[in-house]
Amino acid sequence: MKKIVKILSLASIFLAFSANADVQLKDNSEILGKWNLYAEAIRLDGEQKAVKIEWDFQADGTLMTTSTDSVGRTKEMKIPIKYSVENGEIKKQTTPGREKYDSCKVLEKDAAKMTLKCSGMFFFLKKI
Repeated sequence: MKKIVKILSLASIFLAFSANADVQLKDNSEILGKWNLYAEAIRLDGEQKAVKIEWDFQADGTLMTTSTDSVGRTKEMKIPIKYSVENGEIKKQTTPGREKYDSCKVLEKDAAKMTLKCSGMFFFLKKI
């Protein structure tokens, strides 16, 4: 009986680690198109702040970000930044025109949703 409990405990630990394994992207074809960035959070299981930003991953290595501010002076702001897929992660420019890049791990992804972890911030996206 003790052996069965130990085996089940080890199996549950293994499954917990494998469930949290990062998704390794092969290339940018897996993320091309428009995504709705609907929330961001400091912790994966923390409170999510609602945002309204569209990310359009284009085949030429451009990530076109379009943010909508319904209460501000600018209704819509579009900012193109560079991105690439390297070593299974998304590398995106932190600021347009500067060659500093942020690495974003894909924590989970399917045809309709994607969760990213970029330097200290989690992004929650839905495919448009």
